[in-house]
Amino acid sequence: MERWLGKYSEFVYLFVRMVIGVLFACHGVQKLFSAFGGIGAPLTPLTTTGGAIELVAGIFVALGLWAGSAAFLASGEMAVAYFMMHSPHGFWPIVNRGEPAVLYCFIFLYIASRGSGRLSIDALTQKRRV
Repeated sequence: MERWLGKYSEFVYLFVRMVIGVLFACHGVQKLFSAFGGIGAPLTPLTTTGGAIELVAGIFVALGLWAGSAAFLASGEMAVAYFMMHSPHGFWPIVNRGEPAVLYCFIFLYIASRGSGRLSIDALTQKRRV
């Protein structure tokens, strides 16, 4: 499978980065604007900050604009979210409903280590500068 899919790894990475970024941005929109089934809870400084990070970092990751830095920030936010909101309800993510936070944390950590990729706004702007 790697021989066949390996040829398309940049396109697969672009697709994964875009899907993860858009989904994460939707979480921010949900928190900030009560869209997509948001409960309309009052905004505290913590939820406002989290929503803003999710919206902006999600857009940056999806577009490939400073994706490494944005993903690193998002990974940290998800680690904090897991330990603040989920771990008090049990050790295992399956028990404390923290699987999405753990998955986002490690996917963003991977994106932070890989950067925006060749198919990104960052790559386009680098080519124009040279």
